[in-house]
Amino acid sequence: MDTVNVKWNEKMSFNSEIDGHLITIDAKPESGGEDLGPRPKPLILSALGGCTAMDVISILKKMRTEPDYFNVKVEGELTEEHPKQYIEITVTYEINGNNISAENAKKAVSLSEERYCGVSAMLKKALKINTVIVLNGEII
Repeated sequence: MDTVNVKWNEKMSFNSEIDGHLITIDAKPESGGEDLGPRPKPLILSALGGCTAMDVISILKKMRTEPDYFNVKVEGELTEEHPKQYIEITVTYEINGNNISAENAKKAVSLSEERYCGVSAMLKKALKINTVIVLNGEII
C-alpha cells in the first residue's frame, strides 16, 4: 500500500511527502497561495507522464534500441465548471534515435498504455486519453 502525507505549511501551501521525498504544493496568488509549488491537478499529468515514460524507456532498452532523446508531454483539458476536472488528456511521446524503428516505438508505447502503466489504466476509466508518437520529428 502506498501512503502519502500532505501537511499544511501556511496559507495554501502544503508539503506532500512521497516515499521520503517532499513536494511543495501551492495555489496561485489569485487563489490565496504564493506559487511555491505546482497545483495538485497537474501532478496527475506528471504521474501519468512519469509512469508511461519509465515503461517506454525500459521496453526500448530491452529491445536494445535506447533513444538519443526522449520526452513525454502530457496535456490535460479541464472542464469550465467546478469541480474542474480533466475530461481529456493527450500524451505525446517525442523519441529521437537512428536505431529506433516506428514499429518498436509503437510497440513500446502500446505495451505501456495497455499493459504496464497503472496510472494510465486508472485514468482511462474516467476520461479519454489520446496518444501521439513523434519519431525523429515525424508523427507516426
